[in-house]
Amino acid sequence: MGPTASGKTALAEDLAGRLEARLINADAFQVYRGLDVGTAKPARREDYELIDIKEPNEAFGVGGWTHLAQAILASAFARNRNVIVVGGTGLYIRALFEEYASMAAEPDPEVRARLNETNIEELRERLRRLDPAIAARTDMANPVRVRRALERLEGKPMDPVRLPPFRKVKLGLLPPTDLLDERIARRTSEMVHNGWIQEIERLSQEGFRRGDPGFRAIGYRTLWDHLERKIGLDEAIATTIAETRRYAKRQRTWLRSEPELVELSTTDDDAVRKAMERIDNVLM
Repeated sequence: MGPTASGKTALAEDLAGRLEARLINADAFQVYRGLDVGTAKPARREDYELIDIKEPNEAFGVGGWTHLAQAILASAFARNRNVIVVGGTGLYIRALFEEYASMAAEPDPEVRARLNETNIEELRERLRRLDPAIAARTDMANPVRVRRALERLEGKPMDPVRLPPFRKVKLGLLPPTDLLDERIARRTSEMVHNGWIQEIERLSQEGFRRGDPGFRAIGYRTLWDHLERKIGLDEAIATTIAETRRYAKRQRTWLRSEPELVELSTTDDDAVRKAMERIDNVLM
């Protein structure tokens, strides 16, 4: 685990080579096809599970991810195979490792279609009737939030997360804030130079829209605004850097409460050495 731009992908791939391990992506936006540059997808995607499994206009979340991940883990365990789960979406990894008891399944297309065809006033009343507590926490003035709350209530619940009895270790790569801020700025500029804007333009030409779920990834909607001449390029890059730094701060806050997390230093050789030492201790 680790905040964005911390170097966790490189570390995970190094460890996977040493351990002959399969990699499972735990980044909420690398699951989307076509969102390559802006999500910093790894170059060797063939080494990963759960990358490029959804279209940008498809809803996907922690329930669907854990359902797929635990099936992959069960298969790996049956074949006596090591696995490394890597990504910055902390909720995904915590839900999996802590075996959350209740996870929402992916939205049922039929339920979503029916809710979209129903008058919003009727939906508000239904939500208040079905679960007053959830209704009280929902922005009832926002039709999208009302429908999503009802989707979760009316959809089919998933079985609790159950992991095979792997021996597990949870590693966190946590660079100093000033170093991370520098990396984020440099990487954002490199992404733009390497075709991020052209990627968004292509996705738009393929029929995807700015409001699609995949484009909640940081930077995509901001750069989309630049393509539509609503903001200049310098402003778009600066906004994306600022949003990414705020996200990295939230990730660090999350990791401080992560159960049994082993923190690693930021120098590549030292991080690999300490990671292997901890893994060896677990395997002994």
